[in-house]
Amino acid sequence: MVQVTLGHTGLTVNKNGFGALPIQRISRDEAAYLLRKALDGGIGFFDTARAYTDSEEKIGYAISDQRKRFTLATKTMSTDVEGFWNDLHTSLKKLNTDCIDIYQFHNPAFCPKPGDGTGLYEAMEQARAQGKIRFIGITNHRLAVAEEAVASGLYDTLQFPFNYLATAEEIALVEACRIQGVGFISMKALSGGLIVNSAAAYAFQAQYGSVLPIWGVQKESELDEFLSYIDNPPQLTGGLQAVIDHDRGELAGDFCRGCGYCLPCPAQIDIPNCARMSLLLRRSPAQGHLSPEGQEKMARIDQCVQCNHCVNHCPYGLNTPELLRRNYEDYKTFLVK
Repeated sequence: MVQVTLGHTGLTVNKNGFGALPIQRISRDEAAYLLRKALDGGIGFFDTARAYTDSEEKIGYAISDQRKRFTLATKTMSTDVEGFWNDLHTSLKKLNTDCIDIYQFHNPAFCPKPGDGTGLYEAMEQARAQGKIRFIGITNHRLAVAEEAVASGLYDTLQFPFNYLATAEEIALVEACRIQGVGFISMKALSGGLIVNSAAAYAFQAQYGSVLPIWGVQKESELDEFLSYIDNPPQLTGGLQAVIDHDRGELAGDFCRGCGYCLPCPAQIDIPNCARMSLLLRRSPAQGHLSPEGQEKMARIDQCVQCNHCVNHCPYGLNTPELLRRNYEDYKTFLVK
């Protein structure tokens, strides 16, 4: 069993974290079954967020009676102190726990620090002094904010997108965390579903002993794949390296990571899926995307009002309206095949 220690926290868990965003899409009993199977199968890290609708509640329902057996992380998107405390108290209640192991600022546009005028970091320190949280973390999609957080010495953990499509700057961020003793939690390890070979994804992550990947799990078949890697971790063979090299070539350049921070769209365009539809059609079963419902979703692109909300909120600086237009034109070619 391969384990990871999250920086100077001393928290040591199996190198398979459970990303609990997808369980908001399934029933409470289905989620409970997956969560209990994951815990009993050896997964010891569960990550959720106040923003993930009923994900926290499902975790509290399913495994709170086994609280000593796992490390628990959740997040707040609040930008003011009152909201921070409301989120924290709600999370504690929903998760049915007295203490959250890692409480994270959820993708803030800046790096909260003491004395910055928001009071957010001071609230984190107060929550820790009260025993409601153990460690302070931050998640982000912006490299500059992530680098600032690591350099500040204020954060115990950083959660950041990391997979085999990573840039040299993102790999350097992982190394900076290792040197600074900041635990690195790897989200988007499957690049929002664009990486379809989980063995290749795991083998890449295995090269970095300080990195804890969290896998978004919604189906038992997905969970079974990652549970199988606990006793038989994939090795980076020539075959898996060929998969990685192929994907790097196909997915190089500007593409939507599906993070969803462009939403809500006033034209009700499902941007995270529509803006990467060309890739989804080629990397997953196309039937669902080409259904009447899928066509209706793509047709909404024609209703774009050019408000630039998506452009202004994209942490990757994408020209989202142009990306949507190109994907829709490509999508239409599949409809006539």
